[in-house]
Amino acid sequence: MGRRALTELFFIVAGLAAAWVLTNLAMWAYPLGREAIRWCGLAAMAATIAMGAEPLARAIRADRADS
Repeated sequence: MGRRALTELFFIVAGLAAAWVLTNLAMWAYPLGREAIRWCGLAAMAATIAMGAEPLARAIRADRADS
């Protein structure tokens, strides 16, 4: 895997980690809203993956074109 694709993967994983941390902190801070917060966090993680899929595919194509 090339440098561009690894960079995109890094940012997707970083976004997932940030969403996970913020979701868990929010669930800890407001236990009554735990279920709603969990679903919002999962939606944010799904959106992170969905928004990162096309840039990742573009990066993979660019890396293949360079080699």
